[in-house]
Amino acid sequence: MDYNTKQTADQTINDILANKKEPLLSVFFTAGFPKLNDTSLILENLEKSGVDWVEIGIPFSDPIADGPTIQHSSSIALENGMNLKLLFDQLKSNAHQRKIPVILMGYFNTVFQYGMEQFCKDCEDCGVSGAILPDLTPELFHKRYAALFEKHQLIMPLIITPETTAERIHFIDRIATGFIYLVSASGTTGKTLGFEDSSFQLVINQYKKSLKNPIMVGFGISNHQDYQKATQHSRGAIVGSAFIRHISQFGIGLASIQTFVKNIKNPFS
Repeated sequence: MDYNTKQTADQTINDILANKKEPLLSVFFTAGFPKLNDTSLILENLEKSGVDWVEIGIPFSDPIADGPTIQHSSSIALENGMNLKLLFDQLKSNAHQRKIPVILMGYFNTVFQYGMEQFCKDCEDCGVSGAILPDLTPELFHKRYAALFEKHQLIMPLIITPETTAERIHFIDRIATGFIYLVSASGTTGKTLGFEDSSFQLVINQYKKSLKNPIMVGFGISNHQDYQKATQHSRGAIVGSAFIRHISQFGIGLASIQTFVKNIKNPFS
């Protein structure tokens, strides 16, 4: 690629995290689902619907951390022919028009096979802001890849859970960039969020003042009530399975996606 599109977005994720006052919303969908070439249109319609940034899932044959909804979308995407090279081609095609930040989320094996240096270069060239690789250990990222991500101006949010020890939370906070992804409960994505026990809120209240990175909450957020509770003390929420279920039923058109985002953020406006 003979040009760099890194700064085509109006704001970086770090800008949004630092400067936007209201709770944030990030939406996840799987590249190549429902159809192979839907990525650009979904991105465009999410941008028009007012989400703060988008996480695009790299489909993988054995997505062990994902629940049945995302597993199914990943399987369909692979059957459709989606792969990482094609995803970069799709992101390159609309990079100059795209104003919303994008993070790629997937499994380390896919990126390792592609080549980590090539992956980081292609992310930068296509205007991607960073990556989340849940099965890449913080230690390995810090030792081998942190400098590479910094070279290509990419953030690497890292994941904690309510069961993560205090010592490890502070270690992860030292090496993560962008934000910390707080998984609201143990298990896979797409489950009902256990707000009643509020274990994830205890983590936020205990650590947020001592962490350098803001906290985004994910897993199991499917409606406005969930969103309100998840963002009461965090910077924002990440919605995935609920969005995939929605577009499976109602399609990827602008009206459908605007309705979904409004119903999450503020259905009474």
